[in-house]
Amino acid sequence: MPFEVFDKRMTPLAKAPSVTIQKRGVISLNKTAHDLVDNAETVELLFDRNRQVIALRATDDSAPHAYAVRAGSKRGPGQALVSATAFTQHYGIDTTATRRWKPFIEDGMLCVDLTEAGTVITGNRTKNIDAPDTEATEASQGHDDENTTMDAD
Repeated sequence: MPFEVFDKRMTPLAKAPSVTIQKRGVISLNKTAHDLVDNAETVELLFDRNRQVIALRATDDSAPHAYAVRAGSKRGPGQALVSATAFTQHYGIDTTATRRWKPFIEDGMLCVDLTEAGTVITGNRTKNIDAPDTEATEASQGHDDENTTMDAD
């Protein structure tokens, strides 16, 4: 197998906030980004069509449009995940590849500017041709919103 050059853009800086939209529409926040929305347990998803900006706003779980934020790992604090497949489909947000952005705060909301390209993220699972289709296996087992990228902090 030939050598490949390590691209440091593929790994998030531990202290820098990052938001990733995965292929199936799951939004993942690293610990630093989740801290920016006060480690919210539920969020509302917002979209500015004109600017092509998504936003996550912390909300109470009794809010009618609240989405649960769940831990991406049982090993302790790290990624936070929001199942947003319906959201990404409704607004036609491109999920053909997993992409990571550096978010910004606006009016107390965690925002991502989709007009920026974002960094395409690939994991080991996409490189092994002999490996079973993990996404299809998980979907058939009812785990369709699990994190399937190599996106751990």
